[in-house]
Amino acid sequence: MQSSVAPLEDGRVNAVLSRSNQSKALPLRALQILVLFFVLCIVFSVISVYTVKHFGIQNVVTSVKDGFQPCYGKEPGTLESWIKPPSNLMHNLTDKELFWRASFVPRIKKYPFRRVPKIAFMFLTKGPLPLAPLWERFLKGHEGFYSIYIHSLPSFQAKFPSSSVFHNKQIPSQISEWGKMSMCDAERRLLANALLDISNERFMGAFDDPGPYGRGRYNENMAPLVDITRWRKGSQWFEINRKLAINIIEDTTFYPKFEQFCKPACYVDEHYFPTMLTIQAGNLLANRSITWVDWSRGGAHPATFGRTDITEEFFQRARGGHQCLYNNRNTSVCFLFARKIAPSAMEPLLRIAPKVLGF
Repeated sequence: MQSSVAPLEDGRVNAVLSRSNQSKALPLRALQILVLFFVLCIVFSVISVYTVKHFGIQNVVTSVKDGFQPCYGKEPGTLESWIKPPSNLMHNLTDKELFWRASFVPRIKKYPFRRVPKIAFMFLTKGPLPLAPLWERFLKGHEGFYSIYIHSLPSFQAKFPSSSVFHNKQIPSQISEWGKMSMCDAERRLLANALLDISNERFMGAFDDPGPYGRGRYNENMAPLVDITRWRKGSQWFEINRKLAINIIEDTTFYPKFEQFCKPACYVDEHYFPTMLTIQAGNLLANRSITWVDWSRGGAHPATFGRTDITEEFFQRARGGHQCLYNNRNTSVCFLFARKIAPSAMEPLLRIAPKVLGF
């Protein structure tokens, strides 16, 4: 029994001695930490005084402030940052990124701000705009009700003065060729950039001859997605609303078919948009031409009108004597466009515009 009790007593004594030694060592360790803290405070104070003396307190505060980044990063902080159109139309987005961004559609139809609908005028050109002075006069006094977008050759450097409505209106562009898919790409690029401004509601251009024409160009490999009975022919002139513009830029179904099976002598820029929209939203289309052309001179292309052609009688031919439907109502205003107008027609157009066109 003694042998079993003795170790227990020894262990109790050892434990007491150990706790006694720790209690003596504890104040010494606390004193060391306290001394180290005071030394660090003195060093920091010396550095602060030296910095303020040599650089000034404003520089110190500014450098600290500059290094601070809000936790929300680049998230927009106001409604205006969402609805204000881009101040610079040039950007580094790829077409895929641009079309994705432009396809955003608010699910709530009622706007939480006063939205003024605008018309987006889109110009597809190789370079200069020969009729720019006429457009300048037409748009004068209507600021805030329109937007302008220009797709030109990438190498073209526009030289519009800062007072011009066309100043800094070029968008990131690529080479486009008549009759090829690159022409449709350019038009989609114009629409997508215009859609970035949420106030743009109408988009100006025209589907010419929107009927069952050009069926000899139809390729049976496009069926059943594209049936010959819904095949349509058109051109680069169109006027559409925001919903149809989004339909065009978000399309990934019809695009591959037309790219693969509509090649010269099938001119894809004359068929892709009107055929696709006829299938997708035929009830929203006027199903008539809104472009006046003159084929009376014969040939593969309509007549081109120059300086000597621009008279009051010319406008009477283009604007008068026509009846058509607009929103299922009879109207005599059937055409929004006329083609083809040569650069030489500029001077007589400017002279006759106040009397005939009203501006």
